[in-house]
Amino acid sequence: MSNNVRQFRTQAIVLSRRDFGESDRLLRLFTPDYGKISAIAKGARKPQSKVSGHVELFARVDVMIHKGRNLDILVQAELIDPYLLLREDLVRGAYANYIAELLDRFTADEDVSQTDLFVLLHQTLQRLADKDDDPRLATRFYELLLLELVGFRPELMECVIDREPLLPQAHFFSNDEGGVVSQHAAPQVATSMVSIDFNTLKLLRHMQRNFKKYERVKSLKVSPEQHAHAERIMISYIAYLLESQLQSIDFIRRLRQFLPDM
Repeated sequence: MSNNVRQFRTQAIVLSRRDFGESDRLLRLFTPDYGKISAIAKGARKPQSKVSGHVELFARVDVMIHKGRNLDILVQAELIDPYLLLREDLVRGAYANYIAELLDRFTADEDVSQTDLFVLLHQTLQRLADKDDDPRLATRFYELLLLELVGFRPELMECVIDREPLLPQAHFFSNDEGGVVSQHAAPQVATSMVSIDFNTLKLLRHMQRNFKKYERVKSLKVSPEQHAHAERIMISYIAYLLESQLQSIDFIRRLRQFLPDM
């Protein structure tokens, strides 16, 4: 976007928001054309505000943004998709919070087109807001495709050490090496690894092969144990890449103490 452009319109998804001053809100927005931006919604906390109902958390909106000297200003907002179930269902809302934080952490505040990431975020919020969709599958699919798009694709198809095909048996996953290590090559790895059973590996592979065919993923029947194992592998790898744990994961784990099947 040219530095001379003082005002622009775009679609946006609200990643996060917080109170700012006495009546404003500071919004973290993700857009297809301008990437991630922060903007002040002036007066958004006032009952009579024209924008307050249009900038709910995780909502997809059409916005008019005015470029400010220090902070951008949200001038207009029109709701496109509220993804209502995400505010009505605590579990689905928790997963939505996680995917939003994940995208925020893996992207910089750059004035660049991020259409693929925007579409992925939109589609995943739609899936999480669909009561017939398993939020755990939607989240694992999102993690793998996000990592693909930002350049951290985990190697699941062959051993990352010797590049040999993986036998149908348990193997190891190495965060340092960025993928699966065969039992044969494991002694060559000096850093810690975690075991990955072959069924979980097949699940993650299936998702990675079907990035453009989510319907093939949605129909899978996955046991709670397999869900838990896949989550441990992915969360550990993501925490390694980010060099920190996500706050939203802590909330999901606390919530799971009361809702163990989530």
